[in-house]
Amino acid sequence: MGAGLPADDRARAIIDLVRGQGYQTIEALAAQFGKTTQTIRRDVNLLCDRGLLRRKHGGVELPPEDENLAYPARQVLNIEAKRRIAELVARNVPDNATLFFGIGTTPEQCALALSDHPGLRVMTNNLNVAMALTRNPSCEITIAGGRLRNLDRDVVAAEARDFFSRFSVDIGIYGVGAVAEDGTLLDFGLDEVEMRRSLAQHCRQRFLVLDHSKFGRDATVRGGHITEATAVFTDRPVPPAIAGQLKEAGIRLVVWSDDATHTASSNGRG
Repeated sequence: MGAGLPADDRARAIIDLVRGQGYQTIEALAAQFGKTTQTIRRDVNLLCDRGLLRRKHGGVELPPEDENLAYPARQVLNIEAKRRIAELVARNVPDNATLFFGIGTTPEQCALALSDHPGLRVMTNNLNVAMALTRNPSCEITIAGGRLRNLDRDVVAAEARDFFSRFSVDIGIYGVGAVAEDGTLLDFGLDEVEMRRSLAQHCRQRFLVLDHSKFGRDATVRGGHITEATAVFTDRPVPPAIAGQLKEAGIRLVVWSDDATHTASSNGRG
């Protein structure tokens, strides 16, 4: 299986194989894909450098779930799901809106999807979002000052924590590291949680954007609950317990539908 696959397709297939079956040796991957060990080693070295896999004893495995992936790895992970979520969000943001954007790759995709919305005013601590929106000539962008996390290209240090409190906007768009089974929001650092909670406190609507992989994932820092959002945007149906919590709290749940032009939405506030 896999002989003759283009390199990009082979890389995705390697990730899927490791995700499904766990640790794989270089020799086993070479036999699986009909390639030399040198070719497979180049493939997995690139995947490891991007944070998608981790080297281990002559082979590769997935990175630990309680460690966040490097930003370049997260940018390509579940990318189609994130683009679908972004399309849903873009449909729900009116022209001339004022917006907060938080950190993460899904908010970045939302910014890209809003690049043709006229008259937006945006405040963000995410430089990837800011750069994505510079292609929108009518968008006014204000960014947080402070110490930059170089690889993530965001500002979450203490000196930036009062940034969002200076404004009051229509909609805040933010992601999260993980969602526990009880609906608790989880992140990988205290600074990330503090910035997200500050953002949520100073906007009239709160759009939580997250793909299906975030449900049940491990992260270390607790901060907030999924029912504190105004609307939750995702690419697949959420776990039944989460869906029940959102329905009981009257939170709008917007889920991508594969018929491309429709979304499934709960009857909540919005």
